[in-house]
Amino acid sequence: MRTIELRAPYIIFTGASTEPTYAKTGLGMVEWRRNKCKGQIRLSGGTVELGLPHMSLQQAADEGIGSLIIGTAAVGGAIPDHWLDTLEQAAKLGIDIVGGVHTRLSDNPRLRAAADVSGARLVDVRIPPENLPVGTGEKRTGKRILMVGTDCAVGKKYTALALERDMKNAGLNADFRASGQTGIMIAGAGIPIDAVVSDFVSGAAELLSPDNDEDHWDVIEGQGGIFHPGYGAVSFGLLTGSQPDAFILCHEAGRTHIEGWPEFELPTFAEVIDRTIAIGQLTNPAIRCVGASINTSALSEEEAIAYLEHQSSQLGLPCVDPVRYGAEDIVTEIIDSYHPSIKQAVG
Repeated sequence: MRTIELRAPYIIFTGASTEPTYAKTGLGMVEWRRNKCKGQIRLSGGTVELGLPHMSLQQAADEGIGSLIIGTAAVGGAIPDHWLDTLEQAAKLGIDIVGGVHTRLSDNPRLRAAADVSGARLVDVRIPPENLPVGTGEKRTGKRILMVGTDCAVGKKYTALALERDMKNAGLNADFRASGQTGIMIAGAGIPIDAVVSDFVSGAAELLSPDNDEDHWDVIEGQGGIFHPGYGAVSFGLLTGSQPDAFILCHEAGRTHIEGWPEFELPTFAEVIDRTIAIGQLTNPAIRCVGASINTSALSEEEAIAYLEHQSSQLGLPCVDPVRYGAEDIVTEIIDSYHPSIKQAVG
């Protein structure tokens, strides 16, 4: 895995984004590393709010901000030209620029020249390790749980992070494995699976969760969606390479169509579970679903509880909103299924 070190504190750049879906990097950093996030900067027309003070770049420099983190992305992952004035000014002020977009910061002459003068770093997170292998499909020791989604940006990363926290709190041996740019920024290590050449995606996933102790769980951040018309390929490779023993279905309550592809309706929960098992059995015949994670942020308290209870009764599995209520019910399912000897220890 690639390890990165970011210079704190951070200011989060959200460009002119108006859709929280495309600002998930910024929102994720604030949710999981709020103590390091000191401000937000956006361009004219931008409306995404992160709950941070708005700063100018000069204010950020005066207050000792170490890194400007690009907290938004558009389909395709390029750096729009209208971002460059802001990013160049930040680099001139000695603030590191941290990007997880597909376009490399270091390939831009304006940013490279500004950083050379000030000593700022251009940190490209979305660069996979060199010499990745082709997947072998060979069984590895240890246990793995993968987040799978009905779509992109439905809470796979948040679910994995919350699950790692609650598994550790229950006494389980677990580690979050980051497979995307935001997760890597949060964890400080990982492999950006969607930046890997397709032939090597499964091999990269195998490296992301290598052999481990028999009681150890790799909690693997998911990518894309197996039914996604644009990003299904990365989901397939991550699934076969991860060889998960268990998986969690992730969904956003109220979403009915693939985000950005309005002509494609979302698959049903049953369709996602059945297809994930069918594909996952290629490398782990014992794969099974242990629950669902639902982002209920658009629902009231009463609506959220009723929605989760209904989905749980339909699936016959725990359904949780891990950010709103925690993931303890799914942890209990994992313990009952895989660690019955420690069931008493968690009640």
